[in-house]
Amino acid sequence: MTRMTMKVLCIIMVCMLVAAPYAEAVSCSDVVNKLSPCISYLKNGGSVSAACCNGIKGLNAAAKSTADKKTACGCLKNAYQSISGIKADNASGLPRKCGVNIPYKISMSTNCNNIK
Repeated sequence: MTRMTMKVLCIIMVCMLVAAPYAEAVSCSDVVNKLSPCISYLKNGGSVSAACCNGIKGLNAAAKSTADKKTACGCLKNAYQSISGIKADNASGLPRKCGVNIPYKISMSTNCNNIK
């Protein structure tokens, strides 16, 4: 297995452990699966792939309730911490680049408990 595959598997496991008690419609594995096409952009910038934007749009559509939004936020923060080399500006600007409005900033400083 490559290092990247191992990192993604670790992220999925951590996210599953964090989200398991909540049993919401959105899971951390959903978040990781939908956003894995975005990793190259998050690290290197440039153009955002259609697959990445489709993942962002799909995640936004799936996270309807406040609990789902909080779960997705927490999963994003876990993934952000687990994958080295992600540039903060790329992460925070990604939804806008895909034409998606999410109710919080993708950032390590975001308090997911304040999302409504």
